[in-house]
Amino acid sequence: MRLLCDEMLANLARWLRAAGHDTTLAEPGTPDATLIGLCRAERRVLITRDRQLVREAGDGIDSVLLTGENPDAHAALLADRLGLDWTKAPFTRCMLDNTPLRPAEEDEIAGIPPQSRVLPGPFRTCPCCGRVFWPGSHVRRMTAQLERWRAASPPVSAPEG
Repeated sequence: MRLLCDEMLANLARWLRAAGHDTTLAEPGTPDATLIGLCRAERRVLITRDRQLVREAGDGIDSVLLTGENPDAHAALLADRLGLDWTKAPFTRCMLDNTPLRPAEEDEIAGIPPQSRVLPGPFRTCPCCGRVFWPGSHVRRMTAQLERWRAASPPVSAPEG
């Protein structure tokens, strides 16, 4: 599943990427028609808080309208409406630019804090921005949140057939 978050949902886009979902973030000021066209061309699900944008997208575009500001409610709604798995493939996409990560090389690992180099990994790098991801406390806290959201989500039933 490919997702597109409107420009107001940058934080949600980072969480979706942290969970391993291909999530594009709209550039500020992108016209609605351009966003709708992008969703159509790339077969992306539109995630927004903009009711007018959902109306303009119509039935031809899958969309989820978020209400309120509660991240837990947003996580539950996305799991329910899309069958979204919050633990799909944690930390396999760059949270900044959505690029799939690759295993970090030795020289990249050498650039992280010494106490983190002894962790069991995985150590990954974004080939686009160069950011290195490792299983430090920030990743552990985020992983715990992703697991809480998954545990609170309704079970996804297997497709019939």
